[in-house]
Amino acid sequence: MRIKSKGMKLDFTATAASVVSRAIGQDLFTSEPLPPEEPETEAQKKGRLGGLVGGKARAKALSASRRKQIAKKAAKSRWK
Repeated sequence: MRIKSKGMKLDFTATAASVVSRAIGQDLFTSEPLPPEEPETEAQKKGRLGGLVGGKARAKALSASRRKQIAKKAAKSRWK
């Protein structure tokens, strides 16, 4: 698994250790507390909100026949 933010490849055990470390708030190997995570910026909050709203707004704007065309194309590509 590649973690984009760290730019390194972790195996299953390293990934599990990372998850446990974040859950307990300290590094498993050095027993030092982890630095606090940075809060979301306003831009990140707005981007997430737009993503949550966007699909519903697009579906509402499409006609029934266009939604049907999109669904047929998606099903066709899934069952190639």
